[in-house]
Amino acid sequence: MGRWPAIADYGFLSDCQSAALVDRDGAIDWCCFGRFDQRPVFARLLDREKGGFFRVGPVAPCSTSRRYLPGTLILETRFEARGGVLVLTDCLPVQHPGGSHGQPRGPSGHELLVRHLRCEAGEVEVELVFAPRFDYGLTTPLVQVLAPDLAVATGGADGLLLHADLGPLHTDCERAVARASLRAGEERTVAVEWAESALLPMRRLPAAVLRGQMESTHAFWNRWADRCKYRGRYAEAVQRSALVLKGLTNSTTGAFAAAPTTSLPECIGGERNWDYRYTWLRDSVAVLAVLLSLGYRHEAVEYGRFLVRTAAGEPRDLQIMYGLGGERLLHEIDLEHLEGYRSSRPVRIGNGAWQQLQLDAYGEVLAAAWLFYREHLPGGLSRPSVEGKRFLRSVLDQIAAKWCEPDEGMWEVRSARQHFVFSKLMCWVGLDRGIRLFDALGDAQPQRARWAAVRDEIRAAIESRGTNPETGAFAQAFGSRHYDASSLHVLLRGFLPAGDPRVQATIRAIEEHLTENGHVYRYHGEDGLHGKEGAFTYCTLWLATAHALSGRIDRAEALFEQVLASANDLGLLSEEIDPASGALLGNFPQAFSHVGVIETAFAIEGARAGNYVAPEGPDAPCWIC
Repeated sequence: MGRWPAIADYGFLSDCQSAALVDRDGAIDWCCFGRFDQRPVFARLLDREKGGFFRVGPVAPCSTSRRYLPGTLILETRFEARGGVLVLTDCLPVQHPGGSHGQPRGPSGHELLVRHLRCEAGEVEVELVFAPRFDYGLTTPLVQVLAPDLAVATGGADGLLLHADLGPLHTDCERAVARASLRAGEERTVAVEWAESALLPMRRLPAAVLRGQMESTHAFWNRWADRCKYRGRYAEAVQRSALVLKGLTNSTTGAFAAAPTTSLPECIGGERNWDYRYTWLRDSVAVLAVLLSLGYRHEAVEYGRFLVRTAAGEPRDLQIMYGLGGERLLHEIDLEHLEGYRSSRPVRIGNGAWQQLQLDAYGEVLAAAWLFYREHLPGGLSRPSVEGKRFLRSVLDQIAAKWCEPDEGMWEVRSARQHFVFSKLMCWVGLDRGIRLFDALGDAQPQRARWAAVRDEIRAAIESRGTNPETGAFAQAFGSRHYDASSLHVLLRGFLPAGDPRVQATIRAIEEHLTENGHVYRYHGEDGLHGKEGAFTYCTLWLATAHALSGRIDRAEALFEQVLASANDLGLLSEEIDPASGALLGNFPQAFSHVGVIETAFAIEGARAGNYVAPEGPDAPCWIC
């Protein structure tokens, strides 16, 4: 790999507003302050020369080990050099961590990154290199030393203030550097403060204040993690996944980001490089479901409010994805000046999929409403407002009108539209959950008979046109011979029971045609893009869950353990895995992958207890929602 760290070499920091990736060497190679989808101030992740970075660590070669402080997203890296041992603790302090439900309360106008150094043994020479680059590397800021322990970087809209209790700072106008020798027992604190350049406060932050920020953030994460209801055999993996999902939540808006990065490749050197720093309805409903299952109702309420605000208006205008503030215009741009991770180009910001037709989005909205209003909120059934019911009725009407159209499907293909089985299935789910919701509310709807008739029509179409006649397995699309891992949702969404021969044929087909070395690809076949991709982590976990719900618990556990073993040393998973090498691929860490970990843990434990899927019908459990 040469000069590029592996994707697995990175740790993830978040304050539920900003995000950063830290490599094993102590370098922050990616950092977006204020919001995950903002312009990064360090982006060496995407270009080793132009992207910018911020390293604090030993000068001499050393071995490293690292961990998250238990129950937190605070990263501790231990450097063992010939002369001594240095511990670096990295934290994005949560602003106002004492808000209601122990949640952070919105942005404070500036954000902090705090790095604490402690020499545990001997003597270690430490270096600091502060080399920010703004606007995705387009702007090299002016770096000025204001005092021996204070420097400022300005250029364009961003401003950074470096607080460095680490010897005198020096600058060449493009970077600031410092060196100091720490002896056993000595500690130092370094921090970067971000604000809009016109609002940057030119004053020192005492080390005691910075350490206090870390302590309060540690307490915040511990309080949040302690509320997790899961206590099973996979508690460590489930808690870590839950913390990642919380870290991908925007505390101001309630939106969930699919990942904190853009353009990490699905195949090294390929073109399948996408910006995932947005909120997809599909991903968010999955996050909503697992957080509810773990007892995190506050996040469900906040996402519900985001969804109501964002999808307000006419359901015909519903998009599959939005910005973290609800933005609708997410035009895709290629950043041609950047090399891309390991020369994987193009580097993209924005995501053209926002303009696609993906019929499953309508079903996801109604599945979310079913969860939100009935299944998990205190006191049982919660009633939507008059406006909310009008909106849900309109979504049901949209499904009834549009379900028979072809679309781009959940995988966002960039080839011709097709009649994807998953899209039709989610139209069925939407009608089914919507009808259930209005029935549970006791709210008679004049359109109910039509909705039910269309639901039955969709079922008939899926059963008659959605299978491969040679194998009986569900195919990717009507009339297709290709298979797709999303077809497993005929079981996971309660469309058919585990004992149905078509369900078992689908499981066998996916194992035979889409699985390599125990890892599952999404699909094979033309999708309008060149090159291949890795196996999709969430799909492997779907297969594990399908085995668990089918009573093959040992097989489910084997697949699950293989995925857990593919995570990095911090328990983080990317979007995809290279089945040949086991390397992580795609944006990182990925919400979908960590959702799958939680779902699969519950499914395996439920199967062990004899609670796997019941026959289909109104009361059939649904493992996704």
